[in-house]
Amino acid sequence: MTVRTCLIVDDSRIIRKVARRIVEGLGFEVDEAADGAEALIYCNSLLPDVVLLDWNMPVMDGLTFIRRLRELPGGLAPKVLFCTIETQPERIAEALAAGADEYVMKPFDGEILQAKLAEVGAI
Repeated sequence: MTVRTCLIVDDSRIIRKVARRIVEGLGFEVDEAADGAEALIYCNSLLPDVVLLDWNMPVMDGLTFIRRLRELPGGLAPKVLFCTIETQPERIAEALAAGADEYVMKPFDGEILQAKLAEVGAI
């Protein structure tokens, strides 16, 4: 069986911890990054199958990260789920236009995350 990998990108250690527990429970190997710049360095050496991405972070925000990720060789492959408190339809449209595969509202739980991952074909 192939090991599926997930990169959790969020400046909140608590959010990363909660998301890690959920995603590991779904059989993923998990790595974490505290901002988009850290995540981009990670993706330059190893592309994960799935990225759970926060929008508002210091150093590099989620929108900038996803645009740069999609420009990398193979950067279209990871499924990217924006996990954020942004609720404005135009912001959601902006995230999807930038290359996000799906959108998850914070706070989320295991059921919601599992459903969204299934929707994008990650599980």
